[in-house]
Amino acid sequence: MDLTLIICLDILNGIAMLAMISVGLAIVFGIMGVINLAHGEFLMLGAFAATVSTNAGVNVWVSMLIVAPLFVGIVGLVVERLLIRLLYGRMTDTLIVTWGLSLFLVGAVTTLFGYTIPGISAPLGSVKLGVYSFSAYRLVFTGLTALTFLVIWSFLKYTRWGIIARGTTQNPEMASALGHAPHRVYAITFFSGSAVTGLAGGLIAPLTGVVPTMGAIFVAKAFIAVIGGGAAIVAGTFAASSFFGAVDTLASFVWTPVIGQAAMLLAAIILLRLLPRGITGRFLERRI
Repeated sequence: MDLTLIICLDILNGIAMLAMISVGLAIVFGIMGVINLAHGEFLMLGAFAATVSTNAGVNVWVSMLIVAPLFVGIVGLVVERLLIRLLYGRMTDTLIVTWGLSLFLVGAVTTLFGYTIPGISAPLGSVKLGVYSFSAYRLVFTGLTALTFLVIWSFLKYTRWGIIARGTTQNPEMASALGHAPHRVYAITFFSGSAVTGLAGGLIAPLTGVVPTMGAIFVAKAFIAVIGGGAAIVAGTFAASSFFGAVDTLASFVWTPVIGQAAMLLAAIILLRLLPRGITGRFLERRI
């Protein structure tokens, strides 16, 4: 019984991890149609911002929840102004530029901090579950992921700006005619998506090694979740993350993490073969 509970909590945490690292990418791709190959490096910047500020004496929760998203959001706003804004509608050019940006960010962080920095340990300790123990921070991480998704969904569905952003996605010419400049909407969207990615990076910093190349570990999983989820930003990302996260966690528990990632990739291939438009393209149409 205790082992079953631990496995269930591990699955929930695996789902939360995949959902958290993917939702920022889903916001940018779902509203702007921009594929950001530097998404993994934005996660890395969030992890570094949280780690460096915590090591400098800032409270760990302030570092993860405020410093990391704010820093990466500002970086994203600068990137949108200087690079992305010039490439709207040019998918291939955007892919090349963001790939180059990812290489630049890895090199810049390596130059500034070296290949490794002192990490931060997970706060809150652990909780006992019979003969087993489970990280209390992982439970909090799962709760914070659920809260993040709820906030994003509520914002897109009920706020004026969320409606404007979704309307601009569907018909930018009409949005412009109504006085809502698409380039301003896209700038705020890229800032928001980057900030959420920075939040994810800050929250995973205590759970993983913080190195300049860590983004490569997460970016493929994030793209799989976003593409597998389909058009809906929140519902699609959550549904795909639930499916792929469970597959990855179970396969990793039974075999090894490498087999888990291979099983996740195989599941993505089968899913997209059966549902070319993703999960929301078939089951959750017109959802946010």
